[in-house]
Amino acid sequence: MPKQIPRREDYRHFISVPTRWADQDALQHVNNAVYYMYFDTAVASFLYGTGILDDHDSPVTAVVVETCCRHHSPAFFPEVLSVGLRVAHIGTSSVRYEIGIFRPEQETACAEGHFIHVHVDRREMSQTRPVPEALRVALAPLMVSPAG
Repeated sequence: MPKQIPRREDYRHFISVPTRWADQDALQHVNNAVYYMYFDTAVASFLYGTGILDDHDSPVTAVVVETCCRHHSPAFFPEVLSVGLRVAHIGTSSVRYEIGIFRPEQETACAEGHFIHVHVDRREMSQTRPVPEALRVALAPLMVSPAG
């Protein structure tokens, strides 16, 4: 059975991301690599919005260890996309964020994927650290069952 394309209602937090002229490729649609920047922007926007992680002063930071993107239909400049965010798993030191990209007026994602962060000592960058308790609390409203 084919994987079902995620719908807006499957996500818990949204940001708007305007496409830029430079986001499109020779085929005049948003280039596949640009979706990863949208993913990064959604996660970073949420994290910085919590005020919990501070990459200048916090002893713990998060690094990306895995990403994936599935494309379902193209997006185009000058659209303003809705980027949905949810959390499928919080481990001891990792968080799996799932992201959906939605074109205006569309209920199904034009692209979807995931982004896994591992929390590490900010100075060492190699020693894993537990997900901060305050971050676990902030992520709780975004939790869903894993998409598979």
